[in-house]
Amino acid sequence: MSSPVTLSDWLDREDELLAPYAMRTRASKGRRHDEPAHGFRTLFQRDRDRVVHSTAFRRLMNKTQVFVTQASDHNRTRLTHTLEVAQISRTIARQLGLNEDLTEAIALMHDLGHPPFGHAGERALAECMADHGGFEHNRHGLRIVEELEYRYPDFPGLNLTWEVLEAQAFHSKTPEAPDVARYRGAGQPLLEAQVVDAADSLAYDTHDIDDALSVGLITFADLEAVPFWAHALQRVRAKHRNLTPLNIQVTVVRALVDWQVTDLLDNTVRALRRHNIASTDDVRNCPELIAQPGPEIVALKSELERFLHERVYRHYRVVRMVRKGQRMLKQMFDELVAHPDMLPARYLERARQSSTHRTVCDYLAGMTDRFAQEEYISLFHPTPAP
Repeated sequence: MSSPVTLSDWLDREDELLAPYAMRTRASKGRRHDEPAHGFRTLFQRDRDRVVHSTAFRRLMNKTQVFVTQASDHNRTRLTHTLEVAQISRTIARQLGLNEDLTEAIALMHDLGHPPFGHAGERALAECMADHGGFEHNRHGLRIVEELEYRYPDFPGLNLTWEVLEAQAFHSKTPEAPDVARYRGAGQPLLEAQVVDAADSLAYDTHDIDDALSVGLITFADLEAVPFWAHALQRVRAKHRNLTPLNIQVTVVRALVDWQVTDLLDNTVRALRRHNIASTDDVRNCPELIAQPGPEIVALKSELERFLHERVYRHYRVVRMVRKGQRMLKQMFDELVAHPDMLPARYLERARQSSTHRTVCDYLAGMTDRFAQEEYISLFHPTPAP
């Protein structure tokens, strides 16, 4: 029987197997709060595991991707989207010789900060917090893993490595914010972070088409005018003779993902060669992002995204769900700020010690779609006792 793999073994394997431009555990800037090393898990493996075991990660199961969860049991949620991004990211990282554990940790964390009701919920909370520090889901994701999670007795948050936190900060649209700016001085993101960002974009667009078809917001006929879909359908028909109405949708969606992943890999390898990337320092100092799709895919994705915005995100059924979710969050925000004594005890204590507005925002942002609707009913439409 072979001996167990030790931490030292893992670190040696990284040095032996990873590409020269990949991030190695030995080069990590470490954690804010010192901890003893684990016997057989690297820093990034522990980061991944900490995210998976967090409360915020479990709540993604009932948070909206585009459609509220009542639309269909088959629609993607933030959790299933996150798992799909992690799978795609890890596939790409493996092909490029990157650190798969770091890549997966970044991918699993990337959507932790989303509030209920998707981007509509984010816009609602941003309006509520306009005069109180604002709200943006990427910044809130940092806040969750640095402050709000409470799994460990010796420090707040999850105490993740600097590299995972940096990747989250690079997603933020408010780079000047102090909680973001402290992670943004090293140059370009690591390749592992760039891969996750690209995988997130390709998964989001493609799977929104899949979900929109599944709930009847659009039809195959509508997609005939979208070149990306039309070209993928042509490829599928040339490859498969037994397509049926039952399997054509999933087959084309799978072809779209495969096409984009292959293009991303090819274009990234060309960029690595063009810029002579031979270290993480070269990645940091590169004048452009390295992990990007090629120009053909960029153009096709742009047309697909235009179609999604016009025909899916602005569909009246989606707009109704959006407005309903925003009304609920705004009304609950105003009510709880005015009467913080209605907050659960843990949040009430924090509101007394710091900002009531930020505490109420934290409380609402952590809700699932289902719990937000239940809480709204509890606050404004109490059910009489039997």
